[in-house]
Amino acid sequence: MAFNLLFSSILFLAIVKTSIAGGIAIYWGQNGNEATLNDTCNSGRYAYVNLAFLNKFGNGQTPEINLAGHCNPAVNGCTIVGPEIKHCQKLGVKVMLSIGGGVGNYSLASKKDAEDVARYLWNNFLGGRSSFRPLGNAILDGIDFDIELGSPLHYEDLAKYLKKYSKRGRKMYLTAAPQCPFPDRLLGTALNSKLFDNVWIQFYNNPPCQFTPNNTDNLKNSWVRWTTSVKAKRIFLGLPAAPQAAGSGFIPADVLTEEILPAIKKSRKYGGVMLWSKFWDEQSGYSAAIVKSV
Repeated sequence: MAFNLLFSSILFLAIVKTSIAGGIAIYWGQNGNEATLNDTCNSGRYAYVNLAFLNKFGNGQTPEINLAGHCNPAVNGCTIVGPEIKHCQKLGVKVMLSIGGGVGNYSLASKKDAEDVARYLWNNFLGGRSSFRPLGNAILDGIDFDIELGSPLHYEDLAKYLKKYSKRGRKMYLTAAPQCPFPDRLLGTALNSKLFDNVWIQFYNNPPCQFTPNNTDNLKNSWVRWTTSVKAKRIFLGLPAAPQAAGSGFIPADVLTEEILPAIKKSRKYGGVMLWSKFWDEQSGYSAAIVKSV
């Protein structure tokens, strides 16, 4: 009887521990001085890597990927990233293509435009076929919506068209990185579609809903609103990986692990922490400091 009780207690604790375990998502690609994709995944600290960014698409434009100093897509130079994507995936890391970003030329003019962009993404980065695939024959795990410019129109349509392709066998993930003011001005409608697997909310550069010294309430209250309102499977706390990585919102590692994570982990939707970006994480060592607590 005592053994059974002890075993049940251990099993319960294991289940609880598993249920609140999270991962770290990192944005990679916007600084040529950061580690390679291989080294990023070899660190063992990241569950998701978002390749940043496909920052030109829509309105009949030929989409373009921009991986800063890592490679030059104009001369087919980014196919060298393909084998590294496969390496990461063999390690269990999900590798996403992030579309949008803070600098670029993108928007969706109509449902037809959204359908065309979805087809392009499928054929050039996911499970489809194209004579020119910017990252070679690697098949990415999904698409991340980091929409920070332009109009909010038709991103819900884009998500719906992309999800239709997911029915062709291999699961395709949809993720998004809205700003923390609720609802997000550009992605609010799309997030209501219930099509997104992970949502990593940017709790920075937005003082009303981010951490400020001696005040964790704004962030915690915003977290509750997001996790009780958005129908995504997992919600992540998006943060700058260093003070210089954003205009505001950096949380010291000890404050995050001791004060904030214990509170937000109470949500069943807690998925982990998203960091901007790999380059800044290398400068600060932030992910190494928090990974055991995430």
